Amino acid sequence: MKQLYKFCATALMIGACGIVSAADGATVGKGDFVTAKKTHFARKGQAYYIVGANFWYGGYLGAPKGVGERARLLKELDSMRAIGINNLRVLAVSEKTDMKSAVSPATTAKPGEYDENLLVGLDFLMAEAAKRDMTVVLYLNNFWQWSGGMTQYLNWFEGTPALDPNVTKDYDDYMKKNARFYVNAAAQKEYRNVIQKIVKRVNTITGKPYSEDPILMSWQLANEPRPGNGNATPEEKKAYIKWIDETAAYIHSLDKNHMVSSGSEGLAGSAQDAQLFLDSHRTKHIDYLTYHLWPKNWGWFDSKDPTGSWDGAITKSRNYLTSHIDLAKKLDKPIVLEEFGLDRDGASFSIKATTKIRDRFYREVFDFVYDGAKKGDPIAGFNFWAWGGAGRAANADYWWKPGNDFVGDPPQEEQGLYSVFDSDTSSLKLIKEYADKLNTIKR
Repeated sequence: MKQLYKFCATALMIGACGIVSAADGATVGKGDFVTAKKTHFARKGQAYYIVGANFWYGGYLGAPKGVGERARLLKELDSMRAIGINNLRVLAVSEKTDMKSAVSPATTAKPGEYDENLLVGLDFLMAEAAKRDMTVVLYLNNFWQWSGGMTQYLNWFEGTPALDPNVTKDYDDYMKKNARFYVNAAAQKEYRNVIQKIVKRVNTITGKPYSEDPILMSWQLANEPRPGNGNATPEEKKAYIKWIDETAAYIHSLDKNHMVSSGSEGLAGSAQDAQLFLDSHRTKHIDYLTYHLWPKNWGWFDSKDPTGSWDGAITKSRNYLTSHIDLAKKLDKPIVLEEFGLDRDGASFSIKATTKIRDRFYREVFDFVYDGAKKGDPIAGFNFWAWGGAGRAANADYWWKPGNDFVGDPPQEEQGLYSVFDSDTSSLKLIKEYADKLNTIKR
């Protein structure tokens, strides 16, 4: 060990030592971190394909008191690992708001005031994920209202009401107004304070700084950031591009070990402007690309007429997926399909409803990912939306209220809309089937 440190002391002078000293005394090499190697991920000298779940509430379950349910968290992690899930996409921080369709409690009660209970919950999640060798993506903000997000920042620093499109029913207005976040200097200053708080945090369970923990796969700027609505102006697009570049650069200045991604939906989150997606992700500070697929939300699929709408929805879905592989090739970066979902049969939210149509959709998506990865396309894997696990909807109207179980569907949606529960045996079997397939690919 002395010889190793002697070597590192010399190598650091020339920037050649890829060693991080962990707080627990273990030596962590650069190869232990997930990295982008051209158009694919690598980890520990091997190709690394994401078989992931969205698990936004994982840090909440890890809290030592209050909303925390550590026994459930351990069960959820074990259940996911058993079907081959190796990556979790998790909300890192939320903002307190009066909106009813937002989660409560929140990580930040107001600027500079943090709920340590929830932060310790995130620590616990990271520690337990590491025990199961499940890497984690942490997103640091939200374009949507369900965790407070950008609209709450504007409430704090503009004095404007936090907008809840579930109430106003005007998503175009919501998106346009939310784009002011990118150019509000006070909001950006506080956002960077939060970034620094989380990125430089030392895990209270493991003693490891987050910036030195290889179980963290990447930092993400936000969940589904958009430049505004579908009619975003050239000025709004320019501000959006600048925000992505400068924020990603800031995170890299704090953490030299981890990748950074935007959290974009792809074209759907870029005003259907392919050039905007390319320009906003061309920066060297964005290490890989993301895209999301929502055929029902985008009006391609009608749950009340699955037979009549299926062919059109699948054709549009395939075209959307393929178009993003082409964009990834142009940028020479890996791309992750990090959100996709479909509801239960008959548009039901009940856990008793079957999932035949959803399973059929999942197989279509999984085949696309696996076939593309196998032939060498820049496909790095997937995260389905979302893990509901042992959680259950508590209310007859399926809407979440404080104190209810957390499930995969955030509070702005009916509980059971897109969640994959631990009783959805056919869906779980399907996920494991493709996890096993992706694990056979060598690169």
